[in-house]
Amino acid sequence: MLDKFLNLFKLIEQKKEYKLVLSLDGGGVRGLATVMFLKELEKASGKKIFDLFDFFIGTSTGGLNAMHLVVNEVEVSELESFWSQDNLAMSMQSSFWTKNFILTTKPKYNNNSKTELLEKYFGNKLISDSKKPIAVLAYDVENRKPRILSSYTDQDIKVTSAINATSAAPLYYPTVQIEDGSWLIDGSVVSNNPCLIGYNEARKYFKTDNIKVFSVGTGRHLKNLDGEDSSKWGPYGWLTNDIIGILLDSHADHEILDDLIGKDYLRINSVAENINWNLDDYTEDNLRNIRNLGLKWWELNNNKVTDFLSL
Repeated sequence: MLDKFLNLFKLIEQKKEYKLVLSLDGGGVRGLATVMFLKELEKASGKKIFDLFDFFIGTSTGGLNAMHLVVNEVEVSELESFWSQDNLAMSMQSSFWTKNFILTTKPKYNNNSKTELLEKYFGNKLISDSKKPIAVLAYDVENRKPRILSSYTDQDIKVTSAINATSAAPLYYPTVQIEDGSWLIDGSVVSNNPCLIGYNEARKYFKTDNIKVFSVGTGRHLKNLDGEDSSKWGPYGWLTNDIIGILLDSHADHEILDDLIGKDYLRINSVAENINWNLDDYTEDNLRNIRNLGLKWWELNNNKVTDFLSL
């Protein structure tokens, strides 16, 4: 009798219609690891990432990748070509920078060449042009609150503005003013892993609790900090000991969502070995190691992924 009940329960579970959310982390150039992983997923499934998922959310570089995949509906192999050294150099043209953080008065990079690069790929497209729901996370500095820019709530926001806003990492890029007048910075200051926000947005959008979230990271930091030393740090000490990386490495959203939906949530991430933790190191060696990290994720997790996505 118990076996019959369990089999019936499994059958009911299998017949549930789940909406699949793809959540992509921020992490600067390490977003290339996400691309390499998704490229393997696309090859294994025989489907474009656009067709595999129902809802997309990203923070910073994850938002950039998501916009390419959803608004332009590109295959991941085409997205990979966006991550060339020439494009990365164009997106990181210096404005003013000194070796002493305390004396630095401007962001490291300007947005002019970065915007020009994005316009090559997106033109004047609006995020509302997307055929599937997509959201990116930013932070409104004037209203001091998170801002979700989405295809279903923002009618007049350009894709280029949304990408510039979600990736305006403090110290690296200037604050961005979007079409509605808001001044925004990188959503990583709110949540570098937007899985929990994506889950909640998808619940509201589809009006169902049958949501599965597939989250892909950009690598975790290896560096350990000395607690006693940190008690003596001021601004310079924290900046030189990767306070930005500490903020990006928060696990709170991951742990909360795992508690909430358990088996309906899968996260792919690992320690980023042999990779420069700076967000902007696009040297050939570093990019090669980042690519290898994404390929390693697929090698270690492909069975879990194909089961989770019912491929």
